[in-house]
Amino acid sequence: MSTDPYHAVKTEVDSSLQAAATLRASYLRIRSTAPEGSEELDWARNELKATLAALEADLEDLEESVRIVEDTGGRLFGLEEREVMGRRNYVGRVRKEIENMRQEVSAIPQSSSGTKGKATVESTQPHEEQTGDQDEWSREEQQMLVERQDHTLTSISSTLTTLAEQAGLMGQEVVEHNEMLGDLEANVDSTQTKLSGAMTRMKKFIRDTEATKSGWCIAILIVILCVLLLLVILL
Repeated sequence: MSTDPYHAVKTEVDSSLQAAATLRASYLRIRSTAPEGSEELDWARNELKATLAALEADLEDLEESVRIVEDTGGRLFGLEEREVMGRRNYVGRVRKEIENMRQEVSAIPQSSSGTKGKATVESTQPHEEQTGDQDEWSREEQQMLVERQDHTLTSISSTLTTLAEQAGLMGQEVVEHNEMLGDLEANVDSTQTKLSGAMTRMKKFIRDTEATKSGWCIAILIVILCVLLLLVILL
């Protein structure tokens, strides 16, 4: 059964979503009290934007895992159709929450309660200004995504460099092992040649020994026969 990457990615999305919700609450609280352009408000807005950008990147990975399950079929991962639909609904719900937070970040802040003497013109900006905020948000989001991709590519490049170094070391070890095997093979051939020569000499020695023993036996038998003939003649 193939490995299902959904749960590992979903854990990251849940963590990022929780962090984004905490930053959203902090941003709304600061926006309701701090004036527009204050350092605290800008910091809270930038932190929320960065978290939303990272959350959207994680959500893309999660959606990709859901798409893989949908394309290959849930049965390959041991999933029912209801589980696959639940995952798709979860992705849609998280994406809607991201869009809502993004709209809140891009929305024009209302005047605080302490500025009753000011006109409501500050809270009714033209549509062109809203469009400019949206464009600025899009540019910042794209820049954050590019930085994230650059960081990922750097990590991949470092990993590939490490793998290339390991492959080079492995290749060097293979060459050394081949040389050692070649030397061993040469030693085995030399030993086999020496053993064959020794076996040949041993066989020759055995044949010579057998021939010598046969000659002595014949000579002894002849002597015994002659002695027996003499005894017969004399007796």
